[in-house]
Amino acid sequence: MRLSIRFLCLATVLLSTAVAARGEFPLRDAVECIPRQGLPNFIAKVQAGETVRVAYLGGSITAAPGWRVQSRQWLQERYPDATVNEIHAAIGGTGSDLGVFRLQRDALQHQPDLLFVEFAVNDGGAAPERIHQSMEGIVRQTWASNPKTDICFVYTLTQAMLPDLQSGKMPRAASAMEDLADHYSIPSILFGVEVARLESAGKLIFKAPKPKDIDSEPMVFSTDGVHPHVETGHRLYTEAIARSWPKFTAADDAPQTHALIAPLREDNWERAKMVAINPEMLTGNWTKLPADHALAKRFRRNMPELYQADAPGATLAFTFEGTHAALFDVLGPDGGQVRVQIDGDEVTRNRIDGYCTYHRMATLTIGSKLAPGRHSVEIQLTPQRLDKREILFERNRADFDAKPDKYKQHTWYASSLMLIGDLEE
Repeated sequence: MRLSIRFLCLATVLLSTAVAARGEFPLRDAVECIPRQGLPNFIAKVQAGETVRVAYLGGSITAAPGWRVQSRQWLQERYPDATVNEIHAAIGGTGSDLGVFRLQRDALQHQPDLLFVEFAVNDGGAAPERIHQSMEGIVRQTWASNPKTDICFVYTLTQAMLPDLQSGKMPRAASAMEDLADHYSIPSILFGVEVARLESAGKLIFKAPKPKDIDSEPMVFSTDGVHPHVETGHRLYTEAIARSWPKFTAADDAPQTHALIAPLREDNWERAKMVAINPEMLTGNWTKLPADHALAKRFRRNMPELYQADAPGATLAFTFEGTHAALFDVLGPDGGQVRVQIDGDEVTRNRIDGYCTYHRMATLTIGSKLAPGRHSVEIQLTPQRLDKREILFERNRADFDAKPDKYKQHTWYASSLMLIGDLEE
């Protein structure tokens, strides 16, 4: 799926929230690589010339054809007798709070030998406790699925994170993730150490228009302060992996089974999962989008099934046992309003926002931090006609004026349930 540049830039806005939400939290020392127990199973397989799969779970920085593609190529060149295959499991503008729910479907079902996890930028605005919950869920789900899968945390950066790095500290989200890395002896790579050094030395400009000669000096890292250029910033990220790799191989550890030790947090999100929508959950007018539908084709990799509510009153209802429920759905210019009811409590949510001159994947939260037990959910498309021009950001209203037909429909697209717990049949 080709990522829209507007979708990539959503991470920039999320980062603004990150800076505002920053609170007191002890920052770790900025060390480029902490090998811990390394990657013994993966390295043993590639050294033996076997076929391996590398999964890349992350946000837009990983979704771009940069360090993800380059690192796989680097691994293939380093181990020419092996076959290194890629599992693309990144979605722009999303953090570990979605990653933990889609992990099984997007990565683990493909049986990775190595899982890179990249959420330090898009988790920048999250509370450390929430980062612990979702990242620990990712670790425990992975090793419950296959205890021989090696994991490596990688930490990307933005311009707002440079002051921490240049003062010798990791940014807050990466510091929180290091708590999990310590607890489970997971290796980590801080991509920004060399970037920060070059910027301090005047050899790198973090944010500037992309020059015609990308090899000119000083190096231009990015245009928006978030997403690196493939030829410069992403190359620095890949070089950080290359510099770190000898630390993973130096220990020469034998292959091992990763133990699921006692959790760091008892309320971690190990039970988080995506659950397919059963047609029996749907009442009213719904259409399952055919494979050749434009939206179905666009989102197929992450949304294998997509249902459209065709008229007000279309309802999705289910019951589950657990503590959290959400819906993986789509926002867009044709989005309407839904009424969300859980255990009798009711709120309304618009499925269009200020960015919606285009469609993008989103999360509709239903209930969080619920009391353990049985919960009943009903979501219904309302007849409310939204003033979509007013909902759009001012800079996007010209699109509404030029293409009003794009906004006329009031619909809703639902893909999967996101549960911490289990669906009741």
